[in-house]
Amino acid sequence: MKTALIVIDVQESFRHRPYFSSTNVPDYLRHQNALIEGCKSQGIPAVRVFHVEGDKLASNSFALESGHVSPLQGLADFDAAHTIYKSRHSALVGTGLDVWLTQHGIQKLIISGIRTEQCCETTTRHASDLGWQIDYVTDATLTFDMKNADGSLLSATDIKTRTATVLDGRFARICTVEQALKKQALHD
Repeated sequence: MKTALIVIDVQESFRHRPYFSSTNVPDYLRHQNALIEGCKSQGIPAVRVFHVEGDKLASNSFALESGHVSPLQGLADFDAAHTIYKSRHSALVGTGLDVWLTQHGIQKLIISGIRTEQCCETTTRHASDLGWQIDYVTDATLTFDMKNADGSLLSATDIKTRTATVLDGRFARICTVEQALKKQALHD
């Protein structure tokens, strides 16, 4: 089964948001980079996704004009088989990614990137509904603490647990980097 790695929104833009925390970044990058390298060694093409939105001003970190829509410092350099710029949560809305995947015979996606519960989860749900098989690699996703409506903290760890729980067996197979790479070696 032909597979593609999707690397979603791993970009410097996040460092310029008030919620950004570097606490989990080193561990995340270690996993993300291992996934990229493992896919590269197995000949699995990688798709790079960048998020752009809002006013086209240097002060907007998600605008190309800011210079921050670039790979997150510490991300392994890789030659993307395809690069897209999206303005919605799903990488499949308005980008032509679905066409590219279909034209290249891709049947399975390995999802990774930033933010776990937002663009990664939304892309996973959308891709599953469109018929792709998904490996959602939780340790190769990153998110940040959030506040509930009552002001209480929802930790990044809890968000990742919740995302894995709601996706597993419904929209994706939840796996680690090691499990995702082992599955590919056994099935491709």
